Amino acid sequence: MKVLDLRCAHGHVFEGWFASEDDFVSQSAGSLVQCPLCGNPDVVKLLSAPRLNLLTPRADPQPPPSNPGRADEVPSDLIAVTNTSTQREALMTAWLSVAREVVAHTTDVGDRFAEEARKMHYQEVEAHPIRGTASLNETRALLDEGIEVLPLMLPESLKDTLQ
Repeated sequence: MKVLDLRCAHGHVFEGWFASEDDFVSQSAGSLVQCPLCGNPDVVKLLSAPRLNLLTPRADPQPPPSNPGRADEVPSDLIAVTNTSTQREALMTAWLSVAREVVAHTTDVGDRFAEEARKMHYQEVEAHPIRGTASLNETRALLDEGIEVLPLMLPESLKDTLQ
């Protein structure tokens, strides 16, 4: 199994698991490899370090100092952990996890979202978690009626069944 670090044209970084390098190339050529955040099939492979399974255990990392002092005195290895790309990757991973939960626990009502939300609000149908699409005007109207909605940008790739 080959684990590759990938990046889409929009800069989203993610992992892909493939049987071989040739498998990645053939799937990419057929636009089968897509960004899990935006669904963009324009994906490139990033450089990545090989994983080595060593028999000797790793040494425990040194704990950070108990009193680091001023911000400009923080050791550089602690600053490197919080760089922008690391934070961006962590946020994208967290967002993808939330998006998967939303898709897994809601019913997609498509462009009938405003109509279905009103039916539930006015107790015409039993309330249940839904997702769908609504225009900006429909969303404003729902909010004006006191119907709480949350606009979410869900990745297209999560809306289809994965195999």
